[in-house]
Amino acid sequence: MQENAAEVTAAQIARLAGVGRAAVSNWRRRHADFPKPVGGTETSPSFALPDIERWLRDQGKLAEVPLRERVWQQFAAHPGGGVTALVQAGGVLLLVHDRPAAWLEAAAVSDRRLAEVLPGALDEVLTARFGARGVVGVPDAAELADAVPLLRGIAELAAEIGARQAFEFLLGRQLDANPRQYTLTPPGLAELMAALVPDGGTVLDPAAGTGALLRAVRRPGRLLAQDADPGLAALTALRLALHTGATVRAEAGDALRADAYGDLAADAVLCHPPFNERNWGHDELAYDPRWEYGFPARTESELAWVQHALARLRPGGTAVLLMPPAAASRRSGRRIRAGLLRRGALRAVVALPAGAAPPYGIPLHLWVLRRPAVTDRPASGLLVVDTAAGQAGAEPAAAGRDRLDWGALRTAVLDAWVPFDRHGTVEENPGVSRAVPVVELLDDDVDLAPARHLPPPAAGGADELARVRERLTRTLGRTTDLTPSPARPAPAAAPAAWPSTTVGELARAQDLVLRAGGAGAARAESSPAVLTEQDVLAGRGPTGTLPEGPDEEAVLIERGDIVVPVLGSGTVVRVACDALAGAALGRNLQLLRPDPAALDAWFLAGFLRGSANQRQASSYASTATRLDVRRIQLPRLPLADQRRYGERFRALAEFEDALRLAGRLGEQLVQGLYDGLTDGSVLPE
Repeated sequence: MQENAAEVTAAQIARLAGVGRAAVSNWRRRHADFPKPVGGTETSPSFALPDIERWLRDQGKLAEVPLRERVWQQFAAHPGGGVTALVQAGGVLLLVHDRPAAWLEAAAVSDRRLAEVLPGALDEVLTARFGARGVVGVPDAAELADAVPLLRGIAELAAEIGARQAFEFLLGRQLDANPRQYTLTPPGLAELMAALVPDGGTVLDPAAGTGALLRAVRRPGRLLAQDADPGLAALTALRLALHTGATVRAEAGDALRADAYGDLAADAVLCHPPFNERNWGHDELAYDPRWEYGFPARTESELAWVQHALARLRPGGTAVLLMPPAAASRRSGRRIRAGLLRRGALRAVVALPAGAAPPYGIPLHLWVLRRPAVTDRPASGLLVVDTAAGQAGAEPAAAGRDRLDWGALRTAVLDAWVPFDRHGTVEENPGVSRAVPVVELLDDDVDLAPARHLPPPAAGGADELARVRERLTRTLGRTTDLTPSPARPAPAAAPAAWPSTTVGELARAQDLVLRAGGAGAARAESSPAVLTEQDVLAGRGPTGTLPEGPDEEAVLIERGDIVVPVLGSGTVVRVACDALAGAALGRNLQLLRPDPAALDAWFLAGFLRGSANQRQASSYASTATRLDVRRIQLPRLPLADQRRYGERFRALAEFEDALRLAGRLGEQLVQGLYDGLTDGSVLPE
């Protein structure tokens, strides 16, 4: 075994080999030559990656460990932790990107010599991009000694997929592996916020985190970042330098207490500040000149960030901040909100759907602000937009980032903001957007929550309710036609007497292919929609989007594929029709692709739905039930008999879809009648 070799757990071995963890446990019991643990604990041992790779290859279970998986396992074993590993990797990737000849010259020597010469090469490229006092430090030879195999692997990965993609791959895996350590701004939200500010110029993010907001800026002239965590500040600098040729500067420090850009007049500020902070500097910053609109209360840290952003703008510059909804209505902040309105600094408040950003269960707000010029006349109105009730008329979005239609949400917001920004007013869209006169807002509460200032959406009146009722009547008639015929008792040859097999055995015999969802990243405007776990449970089409990050191949659904949720105790299965073909498979879903010459898709889907099968193939943890589809059993039947069962299962699925539609139409009719009777558009009989 190599010294300082990366270590992998049983779960990571399963990922390398494309099997379940139970298979790894079986290998350890059945094969005396399986590598011995080199670390970890008795209940969660770890193994040397080179030993595992060699054993898998010798057993014919692995032709070659994919390069990105080998790099990731080395990355995960870095003694300095994920952020340190990302910063070192980013430095090397920047060297590969900006000065490929210098990297090739340095990499031609031994590992020991590379650790000695690499600091000098990194110092040159980092100084060229960030200046002599840049936030990205240069590691010394001792710090690099154990990381050289990882850095060589990262450079090899960059040659395969590109330096930027290699960095995004490692960052994406790090964020997925440690979701609670970072406050993330989802790509869709970052793109929306960036679209609300003008292109080009100098853009600042004073609470940059991992740099998602600045990375979404279109055609920037200069990108400036600050974060209280020095490691994240360095990570952001490297991420932005790999992403753009614009000037990049990042600083470490709390922007409220130790502002690194005190003399800045930026064209735009984008910020996702920390929420609900009591210790934001209230006591020591009482006389700070940034509080132009009022001194924030200790409980109003978000309003301190709002005024900090305005103070760093040039006159006429735009700031967009993500805010908790309470900031729009807390009594402790009403004087500052009133000051922002009177001066025309606050231009728009946008209510987002729950699930747009963490905390995902709360419908957050966007505040769009503009620093007033001395000659500006006070604005007469505030734009309020409410996308939380349902994105531009789509099905209401519940909490969960995979459920949001970011394209529709962005269109709804920009369709209101662009004309308002240009003309100072916008045509009223009931329930969605309105320009509210400032005088109407300056009451005792100065409550800026959009829903409180929007007229209710049009219910459609009696004509629309009549159409819903007619459609419900047709659907109920169809459910009657589709109601299954009475069940016939089974003959003496009961199902228990059938010879049986399992999904796992069929997969090994290549009668079907098993794929897991969750991989893939957005690469272009034409990226496919994602079928999410919630879509499968609701019986609807794909509504998710691919994340921006690691450039991995998505699993695309084909007609006849069977999609099964792996979490929960329900018995839901979807057979893909033309409407699902081409969509990407989302997280917590498994896909079964049967060979039509050996298996009927509806036959297989029907037996997957059996309650006894589901119980037999489920494992139970303290918080969730997980289905192992490989353990699902089904009878061995000739293809003609399979098709007979398949037709019956297909008819049951159509009946179930009709019942689901009838339920939705019934709810729509009932709520429409309540709304019509209460708003006066419908009269009682």
